[in-house]
Amino acid sequence: MAAMHALLSGFAPIWILTGIGYAAGRGGLLGEQAESVLGRFVFHVAMPAALFTMVSGSRPGAFAHPSMVAFAVGTALVSALGYAVSRRFFGRERAEAAVSGMASGYVNSANLGIPVAVHVLGDASFVAQVILFQVLFVSPVVLTLLDSGTQGGGAATGGLRRMLTMPVRNPVIMASLLGVAVSAAGWQPPAVVTHSCDVLGAAAVPTALITLGLSLCGGPGGRKGRAADDGTGRAGGRREAGVAAAGRTEVAAAGRTEVGVTGRTEVGVAGRTKVAAAGRTKVAAAGRTEVGVAVALKTVVQPMVAFLVAGPLLGLPDHQVLAVVLCSALPTAQNAYLYAREYGLDTGLARRCVVASTVVSMGTLSFGTWVLGPSR
Repeated sequence: MAAMHALLSGFAPIWILTGIGYAAGRGGLLGEQAESVLGRFVFHVAMPAALFTMVSGSRPGAFAHPSMVAFAVGTALVSALGYAVSRRFFGRERAEAAVSGMASGYVNSANLGIPVAVHVLGDASFVAQVILFQVLFVSPVVLTLLDSGTQGGGAATGGLRRMLTMPVRNPVIMASLLGVAVSAAGWQPPAVVTHSCDVLGAAAVPTALITLGLSLCGGPGGRKGRAADDGTGRAGGRREAGVAAAGRTEVAAAGRTEVGVTGRTEVGVAGRTKVAAAGRTKVAAAGRTEVGVAVALKTVVQPMVAFLVAGPLLGLPDHQVLAVVLCSALPTAQNAYLYAREYGLDTGLARRCVVASTVVSMGTLSFGTWVLGPSR
């Protein structure tokens, strides 16, 4: 009962704030540019402030623990698998595949991990290490792939220059590195600085959830990143366009030969409608499959890998195994959606993965607690 209460208390703010964002978007309360403006505010202002506060107050040796090794291995393997599957089977480009990999392995450790850890594990110390690991190691890798994948080919020297200057250009990485420097130096920033960052950073998670809700209503900001609102994004839109174009060419040619001007009009319209509808159906099915694969990797495969590494391989104590598995079973963080939106990519996949994995993880987290918890 206590575990279920912890899950509900963690999930409730996600659904409520996302629902508020959706309602505000449907009613046009915040204007047409709300999703874009709020997304930039989170990425460039609120999130860097929150990360600086968190990292600057951390211990430099926080990752020297076998539990973190187990979590890191699971995250790396599943994220890489999500990236590879997206590239190989769904035809994603590098940047979009990076979003897919992030949706498969980047956990919602802040607003879900902390309440679950406090109520189920008794403390949130391991979750704090997970947050830092994702901020300092996973996010830079994802952002590097996004940055390089959205700049075209370019010369090798240009790509190297962009990679080396990325910490200066990216506020998330810059804030994290500044936090590391402050922590390593043992310097305590003035209270006015830390308090200001605390207040500003507190707006990051709720604003991100409001932005996610805005994107669900299909407003202008949400349409920007969705070539087709079926979760397949640009590649899917291109495939549908190609199929429709081919249908128009073939049917129009047949109409010219057999039925003249009137026949060409009627057959051309019928052909376009039929082929476009078939293309949309096929692309939508592919989008649902891709989301299903990513959600399965996130909510099932990642905690299973974490269990195998933490238990049979490393032989960690039961309570540490439980902590690793529960943190690995957390749903996709809304950061995946924010990063996709910030880099002008399809937001459909990330958005659907956040929502679907949040629903599915209620079952997987409950099952993990029941199987591995103290009362088993």
